[in-house]
Amino acid sequence: MTELEKMRAGLPFNTLDAELRMLREKARMACAKYNAHPSKGNLKHITRLFERVGSVVIEPGFQCDYGSHIYTGENVYINFNCVLLDSANITLGDNVLLGPGVHIYTVDHPRDALKRKTAECFAKPVTIGHNVWIGGGSIIFPGVNISDGVIIAANEVVRQDR
Repeated sequence: MTELEKMRAGLPFNTLDAELRMLREKARMACAKYNAHPSKGNLKHITRLFERVGSVVIEPGFQCDYGSHIYTGENVYINFNCVLLDSANITLGDNVLLGPGVHIYTVDHPRDALKRKTAECFAKPVTIGHNVWIGGGSIIFPGVNISDGVIIAANEVVRQDR
C-alpha cells in the first residue's frame, strides 16, 4: 500500500513520503496563486483541487494540505487566513461560515516521542453540518463532528463533537 492509500484508508502514514510532498506542493502553489492575486480565475486553482465544491467564497490567505479531501456545500464562506489540513475528509455543509483565521485539522501525530521521530501521522475526518457559524480564530481538532445549526464562539478550541 502506498502512503497516499494508507492516508486515505485512515491508517498511519509517513507524511514525508515523496508522493504526499508533491501533492502538498501542488496545493501550496494553487493557494499561492490565489492568495497573491485573488480573483475568480485564480480561485479555480484552489477549487479544482476540491473533491466536491458547491458555491463557495474563499478570502485570501487560504491554505490547505491537499485540497482533494475537501467537500463544500452551497453558500459556504471561508474568511481570511483560514487553514484546512485535509489529510482526511473535511466536509462543510450548506450555509457554513468560517470566521477569519479558522483552522480545521484532520491530521494528528503520535503521542509517543519515538513514533513521532519516524514522521508517522494519522488522520480523522471532520464534518461540519449545515447552517454552522465558526467564529474567528477557532480551531477544530481531528475527528470532530459539528451538528447542523451550531455556533462556535471566536477562539474556541473544539476537541469533541458539538
